[in-house]
Amino acid sequence: MKLFYLIKKELIEIVRQKELLVLMFIAPVIQIIILGYVISTDIRHVPVGIVNLSKGQAAGQIIQRVRQTQLFRVRFVSDCNEDYLYLLKKGEVKTILIFRDALDKKRSVLNYPEVQILMDGIDSNTSMIAAGYFNGIIKNYILSDMEMRGRGLPLAGKTVFRFNPQLRSINYMGPGIVAFLLTIITMFLTSASLVREKEQQTLDTLLISPLSTLEIYIGKAVPAALIGIVDMVIGLLVVVLWFGIPFRGNLFYLFLTALVYLTAILSYALLISVLSATQQQAMFFAWFSLMIFLLMSGFFTPVDNIPPTLRILADINPLRYLMKIIREIFLKGNGIAYFWKDLLTLAGIALTLVSISLLNFKRFISK
Repeated sequence: MKLFYLIKKELIEIVRQKELLVLMFIAPVIQIIILGYVISTDIRHVPVGIVNLSKGQAAGQIIQRVRQTQLFRVRFVSDCNEDYLYLLKKGEVKTILIFRDALDKKRSVLNYPEVQILMDGIDSNTSMIAAGYFNGIIKNYILSDMEMRGRGLPLAGKTVFRFNPQLRSINYMGPGIVAFLLTIITMFLTSASLVREKEQQTLDTLLISPLSTLEIYIGKAVPAALIGIVDMVIGLLVVVLWFGIPFRGNLFYLFLTALVYLTAILSYALLISVLSATQQQAMFFAWFSLMIFLLMSGFFTPVDNIPPTLRILADINPLRYLMKIIREIFLKGNGIAYFWKDLLTLAGIALTLVSISLLNFKRFISK
């Protein structure tokens, strides 16, 4: 019962801050919507310049296909043999397609031109994806033309994309954004909790109360966990209803993973609060840690891309395991049989952080 009143006191203190309520429950919705549109790896409307030096019809038909797709925005079509590299340097276009009559006799007979693709390689990811789309357009044209000539390929590969057949990047990013916002809210709320008590000189009153050390520790963590769960539910509703991301998994496994993750991240936030002298210090440490967690979680780039010397930081990063599990539950509909090892590792990290945090908390109180 004593613990209940401490949790109630913490919740009341949070609710009394009207500006904080807006940041906790309204700002996450706005952030998810904005980030859902901004953080995207989909390629759309890439500015393209086309130089057609070919006299055959095939080049014109391929150009028409490029014009019809929403992937590219054709800025100009020219038939002059000039140096267009300066357009790439100025950034007016990201790609230049150059069509020439083929020198190869076999291709010349079939009326297929030579195609040169010049890409702006500053954004390597966009360049590689766009080059793949160009090659796909050209390949599809050649295949359809050969079929019309009665010269089908003896062997053709067919690619089937499972779990995200439309290759929408928001389906991959959306669950990750929810996990990231869950981390932001809970870490910043908790990391400032004990420091705030010290700055307001109310910590001594809390310490002389009949509450045990463990009860104080839990009382500081539970309110942030409750708010985090509410924010996660709001985030899930936004990504499912607003962005139309399918949810194929089990909600129980999702909330179980979230509770284990919150145990880890709140323990780390309380450790920051114990070691910090001011709220400003706590916020700085929380923000610094948040950036490390995010960059090594697989949110933007695969964890496998991290050099082996730094892989240990990714292996002890709790956000990495939440990102992986929440995406598997969302998109694949996987049960615990598929990710129990990750969940067990996350539980081990949580247990370690709880032990370290609680030990430092007891030392802090005993001073």
